[in-house]
Amino acid sequence: MTSETATARMWNTKNPLGIRVMLVDDHPVMRVGLANVLSLNHGFAVVAQADDGPSAIELWRQHRPDVCLLDVSLDRMDGIETLRRLRAEFPDARVLMLTSSKATEDRELALQSGACGYLLKTVRHDELATAIRRVHGGEALAELPPKPAAAPRRGPLTPRETEVLGFIKQGFSNDEIAQLMGISERTVRAHITSILASLQAADRAQAVAIGFELGILKLPVRS
Repeated sequence: MTSETATARMWNTKNPLGIRVMLVDDHPVMRVGLANVLSLNHGFAVVAQADDGPSAIELWRQHRPDVCLLDVSLDRMDGIETLRRLRAEFPDARVLMLTSSKATEDRELALQSGACGYLLKTVRHDELATAIRRVHGGEALAELPPKPAAAPRRGPLTPRETEVLGFIKQGFSNDEIAQLMGISERTVRAHITSILASLQAADRAQAVAIGFELGILKLPVRS
């Protein structure tokens, strides 16, 4: 039996000595830092660490941690998809997103997909410890904000945003748009967040509809 397995078995969900935590982040330095921070707080035990989505799901099966700290940006499978698959297999999984992404779309997708909270990596150590305890206790740290009241639509979009909106109209996914434009998927998400805010649109479909209304998008000319 490996020391990691022994540790995982020693700390179980009924053990009053600690909350069993799994770390999922593709930056080794970040994981080491988090593990050190949590080790300084009595009441936590880091039982597993993963650097991508598939590994995270496999490690969850092995260790069944109490709380998972999950980054949005991961290799092979992003954090949102990892969260969805994890919750599909383990509906009671308690996952706290810990990320650098300030994108509203990432936050909303995470909460809609079952995250118990969404924290930025700038969070203070004591706040992180408190958040983990609250999530372990069954709380949800954040809820989807109410949709804002309709406001005057503003614009225009930047040329880059107009190009992205054109691809959205054609039904391309974020990943496909990124490949077509030669930019990262994260940048595409940032453009979409800006488009939705500029057009006061609730979602991609409404953004396209408003794009036609404002003349940003043109209907195809019939021969």
